[in-house]
Order: sequence, then C-alpha cells, then structure tokens
Amino acid sequence: MQYDPIKRILGNAFNKKPFLRKLFYNLLDLLLLRAWHIHKELKVWAKTANKSPIIFDAGMGFGQYSYFMSSMFPTSKIVAVDVKEEQVEDCTRFFTSIDRTNVEFSVDDLTKFKKHNLFDLALSVDVMEHIEEDVLVFKNICESLKPGGMLLISTPSDQGGSDVHDSGESSFIEEHVRDGYNINEIREKILSAGFSKVECRYSYGWPGKISWRISMKYPILMLGTSKLFFVILPFYYLLFFPIAYILNWLDTAINHTTGTGLIVKAWK
Repeated sequence: MQYDPIKRILGNAFNKKPFLRKLFYNLLDLLLLRAWHIHKELKVWAKTANKSPIIFDAGMGFGQYSYFMSSMFPTSKIVAVDVKEEQVEDCTRFFTSIDRTNVEFSVDDLTKFKKHNLFDLALSVDVMEHIEEDVLVFKNICESLKPGGMLLISTPSDQGGSDVHDSGESSFIEEHVRDGYNINEIREKILSAGFSKVECRYSYGWPGKISWRISMKYPILMLGTSKLFFVILPFYYLLFFPIAYILNWLDTAINHTTGTGLIVKAWK
C-alpha cells in the first residue's frame, strides 16, 4: 500500500497547533521502534561529540529527528533536507512558530546534495530504501562529512524488511525501491563510497517484529481502509501501547542475530 497518503493525513491532523505537533513527535518517539534505536545511538555519539556540532538530517520527513537533535544540542546547527517540498514547507512553518532557529530546511535531492567537510554527523532514517542510486548518496554524504564524522542509518534489512518474507511478495510500503539491504551488501557499498569504518547491527528482532505489527502495520492498514478508523485509533492504542512499549524496550536491549531492520554507523 502507499504510505505517503497516510503520512499526509496524520501530518495534517497534528499541524493545527504547535503543542499538537510536539505531541505528535512524542507519540512517534514512543511508538516507532526505529526512533528508540536512533535515540540510543545519538546519545552514545553525544558523549564524545563537541557541544555545537553541525548535523545533516538527510531526508527529514516530519522533522521529528531534527527536533530531537536540536533539543539535545541547543547550540548546534542542523541542515535538514527532503525531496518533497510540502514536507519542507510544513517543517519550516512549525520550527519558525516555536522559534527553533538552529534548524535550516531546504528542498534537495540527496543524489545531488554535497558539501565539503562540513558536518560532524549525518542522519538517514528510513530513506535509503527509497533511493535507487544509493552509492552516489553515500559518496555525497562522505564528501560532506568532516574527517572523523559519522553517518547513522536506519533502514530495512533483507531478513523480512518492508514485511517481505518470500521472493514472490511485494513490499508493504509501495514507495520502496528495494525491500531491504543485506548486511554485508550495505557495508561494502558504504566502504566503496569512501568511508573508512562501518559497523552494522540488526534491529527489529523478534520483539520488534511483533511491536511493528501491532503499533504500525495494523493501524496503517485500518486507516488505509477508512478514515473512520481515526475515531477508533485512540482506543486501539490504549489497549496495545503498553505491550508495544515493553517490546520496543526489549528490542533495544537485545543483541539480535537477525532482524528486519539494520542500524548502520560509518565513519569518514
């Protein structure tokens, strides 16, 4: 199914007031397992980072990670880009309304966006599965990082990522150009792009797979069927959120030998 129309509906529902947008970000942070893993890695990185890093949010979407990082590093500069103009305009309006001036948004294509030795950190969350020319993007990001800078990626793996488990199945998210990366494949691609060191680990192990279904897949399918499910959704989450919360915590606490997601860290 197409995920973008559902995202658009959700974004519009929470865009009416700044406090609603902040509530939306908090809900995403609690429900989305990838946010748990990304926040964990950002906190580890922050221990050795300078107090005013320059950060690149590569494909910022709703802007929730730019918001999180700008709160974590109030004196940082964050450059956030997305190929979709409506997302950029939406984030610009919200961040301006809350006077969050250390984040700059622009419409850019990651296959063309390139700076020289500018960023301390680049973040790419659920973006690379949408881009055919992935090695070119890795090269551009490597060029844009300072020596020693880090790229942090969350993306589906080939172990059932995008909810694909057999060769005959198609991705749950139609906008994906690939169902998921093989862990060795993405390591080799990133090294070929000029990075000196890569670490990969699986996310969305057995707890994450269950959590994703009850907290994301089934609600999205319901919303895709009828907007009337917006009325039911709060009651659904009241029932299932405590279960999803425990499963998300377990997924971040366990070292997985396989999983439907990948967390990748690479250094220039």
